[in-house]
Amino acid sequence: MAQHDDGGTNAAAGSAVVRSEPPVARTGTAVVPSDAFENPGLPPHRLRATDLDPQKDRVAERRVYTLFFLSIVGSVFAVAAYVAFPIIPGNTNSVRLNTVFLGLGISLGLLAIGIGAIYWSKNLMRGDEMSESRHLTRGTEATREKAVEIFKLGNQESGFGRRTLIRNSLVGALVAFPLPAVVLFRDLAPAADPVPQLEHTMWAKGTRLTHDPSGTPIRAADVTIGSVFHVIPEGLNDKEDRLEQKAKAAVLLMRLKPADLNISAGRESWNYDGIVAYSKICTHVGCPVALYEQQTHHLLCPCHSSTFDVTNECEVIFGPAARPLPQLPIAIDSEGYLVAQSDFHEPVGPSFWERA
Repeated sequence: MAQHDDGGTNAAAGSAVVRSEPPVARTGTAVVPSDAFENPGLPPHRLRATDLDPQKDRVAERRVYTLFFLSIVGSVFAVAAYVAFPIIPGNTNSVRLNTVFLGLGISLGLLAIGIGAIYWSKNLMRGDEMSESRHLTRGTEATREKAVEIFKLGNQESGFGRRTLIRNSLVGALVAFPLPAVVLFRDLAPAADPVPQLEHTMWAKGTRLTHDPSGTPIRAADVTIGSVFHVIPEGLNDKEDRLEQKAKAAVLLMRLKPADLNISAGRESWNYDGIVAYSKICTHVGCPVALYEQQTHHLLCPCHSSTFDVTNECEVIFGPAARPLPQLPIAIDSEGYLVAQSDFHEPVGPSFWERA
């Protein structure tokens, strides 16, 4: 027998044993369990009483359209109650009656249409369970045609086209239930024509410009170049409706170098030594234009970013506003206080009122 260098004994030629190592599993190799459960599927469909008994089907149908008719009654009652029980200023009992009856009518209108829709779907629409895949992208033409077919099938299963009383009462309820909201929102506006009220403000010839909110008169000498003042007309704080008046008469006062102003014909006397005054109410939707950029002489509305150029009579240079801010003609009185020469020469606020 041959000897190894280390003194061991070699196996006979051709009788060597070759050892093999087991394969090593690579990282991430998934192991599929052999005991996975099968999809049990949907439970068997159980027929409802309305599916088995035509008499109960008709009773359920009557209940649904009765609820829809009750919704119409509730909506109409809310409008009638709002008119029959008006709110009288200073009378808390009138507020209580108006709120109670108006709330009852609106509640009946909304609850009846909601309960009717749920009762309809639970008892009259086809009730067997189904599952389908949802696609996130536009389907093929065959898929779209199938969708139309499913829509038609849904119409048949729900009975919307066949149950005319339910359909007509539902349409009537849907038309009637917004009526209380329409009446309420319309009554928020003034009873009189609002256009003349917005064409005129508290500003008049000789009315002093005062600080907002203190009401302290402003001297021309106190307005330095680059400064800006929030201004209200003198006497505003003594008005009972001061908030309504302020919403129309609020003004921004600024002083620029007279050479920086580009003045159009007819407005040469509307400023005093570079001091100009413009309406603070944005001509887009009426937000307060309260941001003044001293270096560029731009006024910015924070609501929708309408930007006005003070050097060019507040013309619009950016944003959705449709027209410049109205300018208030100003001068000084014998004591050196800034005063208005007149009211604005155009309506303030959103451009709707100008068009009106």
